[in-house]
Amino acid sequence: MIHITFPDGNVREYPKGTTAMEIAESISSGLARNVLSARVNGEVWDATRPINTDATLALLTWTDKDGKSTFWHSSAHLLAEALENLYPGVKFGIGPSIDSGFYYDVDLGERTLSVDDLPAIEQKMLELAREKNTYDRREVSKEEALSYFEEKGDEYKLELISELEDGTITFYQQGDFVDLCKGPHIPDTGKVKAVKLLNVAGAYWRGDEKRKMLTRIYGVSFPKQKELKQHLEMLEEAKKRDHRKLGAELELFMFSERVGAGLPIWLPKGNAVRERLMNFMREEQEKRGYQMVTTPHIGKKELYITSGHYEKYGEDSFQPINTPREGEEFLLKPMNCPHHCEIYGNKPHSYRDLPLRIAEFGTVYRYEQSGELHGLSRVRGFTQDDAHIFCTPDQLKDEFLNVLDLTKTVLSRMGFEHFTAQVSLRDPDKPEKYIGTDANWNAAESAIIEATEEAGMDTVKEIGEAAFYGPKLDFMVKDALGRSWQLGTIQVDYNLPDRFELEYIGADNQPHRPVMIHRAPFGSLERFLSILIENTAGKFPLWLLPEQFALLPINEKVIPYCKKVEEQLAVRDIRGFIDDRNESIGRKIRDTELKRIPYMLIVGDQEVENGNVSVRRQGEGDQGSMTVDEFVGHFEEVLAREKEA
Repeated sequence: MIHITFPDGNVREYPKGTTAMEIAESISSGLARNVLSARVNGEVWDATRPINTDATLALLTWTDKDGKSTFWHSSAHLLAEALENLYPGVKFGIGPSIDSGFYYDVDLGERTLSVDDLPAIEQKMLELAREKNTYDRREVSKEEALSYFEEKGDEYKLELISELEDGTITFYQQGDFVDLCKGPHIPDTGKVKAVKLLNVAGAYWRGDEKRKMLTRIYGVSFPKQKELKQHLEMLEEAKKRDHRKLGAELELFMFSERVGAGLPIWLPKGNAVRERLMNFMREEQEKRGYQMVTTPHIGKKELYITSGHYEKYGEDSFQPINTPREGEEFLLKPMNCPHHCEIYGNKPHSYRDLPLRIAEFGTVYRYEQSGELHGLSRVRGFTQDDAHIFCTPDQLKDEFLNVLDLTKTVLSRMGFEHFTAQVSLRDPDKPEKYIGTDANWNAAESAIIEATEEAGMDTVKEIGEAAFYGPKLDFMVKDALGRSWQLGTIQVDYNLPDRFELEYIGADNQPHRPVMIHRAPFGSLERFLSILIENTAGKFPLWLLPEQFALLPINEKVIPYCKKVEEQLAVRDIRGFIDDRNESIGRKIRDTELKRIPYMLIVGDQEVENGNVSVRRQGEGDQGSMTVDEFVGHFEEVLAREKEA
């Protein structure tokens, strides 16, 4: 017999070799129908895989992130099976699940695929799904795996197999389709009831621009048809809110091929929004004792070798900049923290100087693959609202709690009320991904967990999501469409102070290492604004808008009066402009609505005579006639309500 421990701590005995699905059946047949996979000793398994030792067990369904991931990965295999049926000789790259669905990279030889071909592939997938074929796992030797794919002539699978160790290789088979895969998968294809293939794109094999371009097919699937319908409706709404589309319409930012892909250029209106975000953060930081600094956009290669960024980020960095001096190389900075470590080390510190809190709106650079660039949300140059706190170990918890308070203040002011705090920990099975000692890592991870518990925060733990130098607390924010985004982050780091040999003199008159907290409540201004644009559909909070009103004269004679009104409002720090184009008032109102400007102040002969303006509010219609003072009072009330909310 083996002992199975459930998430609630309950322990039950089962015969050795029992599967998670059989355990689910012993609890409830209804539960078993919904089980997609299982978490066994922290690792996601097929629900049909035998458990031979004592284990912890969590049964995963569609409501679990890992359950969805299993479902979508299995759907990628179903897509591959359909392609093999329809396009004999097709070769397969990789087919993972992604945040909202799956894709498969395939080589169709001389054939091409377009979106017009997708409905037929969907139909074949559903036809195969109805066969309810099981996903069968089989361990194979490296020799057998190579032999199988040599016979198929699939060079992509052969390359992947060549990098695997004998004894670690598994095949999965459903129906007549066999794939190299470590799993896990859902019990059978019959659970897939609804499929939509969304797009066809090109993707270089293994992300290498020097390798062959494969065809990438994106899709999504669901256990119920109504869920697919809801998802497609959400995608349609997301298209309307796409920050790339709205950014162009609202003249916020642009990209230029001459400047370079992934390097955003902020236009006047977008820059005004960006500056207000930074000013808001500056004010909040000043209240909490931060000091602003500015560091260069580049640094000597040796700086990043010391910090570990060159080793861990080298492949994702721009190539070194060679100077006329022989052997001298600089890098565009991938992170601000090495520069801030140098600031700390610039002079001696006593324990009385700590905590030292330094902040910077620092622009950093990462060479993202061209296929991964996406508007403002995935760029090659971005500005972080970065800060680093150097403190004693005794001060760590209070400082962490202060940063938590700041991050929650920022998210609340921006209208993000629904978020999950994710404790991102290292993967103990992949020590090569990290720097530092086990003792430092254990101390840092414990500090985050204790601080979040003291703050009464609900958290989820994710293994393997830590930064290479320390664990972190990531804020996963839900937007208006229910999508989850990672925004703010707080990281505890014992390792960089070690690598830079940072010290302070303690009360015992001996040198000690400070602890370092990295924090960025926005994360990056670019990504934050991409999410804010989509969350608000371009209708920013009133305080953040570059243009809060438009004065709409009905005829030329009233323009001098409009200019006086504009001046009176400017004195009260209310921002707007006069639309003095030779257009009808109906056209001006319509254009103002499209620009998401919240207030329209319409002025005709009667308004001039009465000394007032006719006020319209976007989405609410006519607000009646008001004097300038009355409008200012109304405006300030709305601003105050926004701040309180």
